[in-house]
Amino acid sequence: MLILTCPCCGIKADETELAPGGEAHIKRHGPGSSDAEFEAYLFTRANPRGVHFERWRHAYGCGKWFLAARATDTLEVFGTYPATSTAVPDAILSRIRARRPDWIKPDRIKPA
Repeated sequence: MLILTCPCCGIKADETELAPGGEAHIKRHGPGSSDAEFEAYLFTRANPRGVHFERWRHAYGCGKWFLAARATDTLEVFGTYPATSTAVPDAILSRIRARRPDWIKPDRIKPA
């Protein structure tokens, strides 16, 4: 079972208390963007086997959104951090590199 710690209220919650919100760190395209950019924003998502950055909402708790880094193949959680973060905390990136030395950071993921 997937268990994530909400960085907003500090409660450890299992996946039944959370609502998934899709991939994190996606550049939003709105008015003034091309049709191709807007289509890519709406429909194109990474679906890696391994390390993935996701949005979650603590639906049956504080109700706030947060971000999580986890492995999709093992459900290993590397850490959670507030949704207002513009970059992945260095501590989480260090945990990922320690457990998965061959991991290559995607371009859209900025270190803190």
